[in-house]
Amino acid sequence: MKTSPPPIYDPASFSREESIGYLISAVKARLVVALDAELDALGLTGAQFGTLMCITHDEAETAADICRLVGCDTGAMTRMLDRLEEKQLVSRERSNDDRRVIHIHPTALAGDITRQAFPAAVAVLNRHLAGFSRDEVETLKSLLRRMLANAS
Repeated sequence: MKTSPPPIYDPASFSREESIGYLISAVKARLVVALDAELDALGLTGAQFGTLMCITHDEAETAADICRLVGCDTGAMTRMLDRLEEKQLVSRERSNDDRRVIHIHPTALAGDITRQAFPAAVAVLNRHLAGFSRDEVETLKSLLRRMLANAS
């Protein structure tokens, strides 16, 4: 009979600062702040860049698709798409098959700006990974993928 390993965390000795959830959240928050600063010159935020990446890389074609990928609510995504449309980075088109569905399309300008923004995003990641070996980064990615698989 196979026994399960003991749980990692115990409520009696739990420390928020040592929680994987806290650490992942803190790293993400710092990545977002750094990316916002890097992209400011292009008139983009990190969240806008992430949304544009989903759209320009054909990973999503509706607001609901993008929400599933980036983990936000549809109201926030509607506001984000409004801002991107004002900047002429996306256009919206109602589906001919289902009038409730609105397809999001990148403009030519969106492709240009994501190509300009991409090196900044890479630089932010590289700064945050300073001192890590390639093997350590691959291990970190593997562990995070396992956590994602456990969540499914």
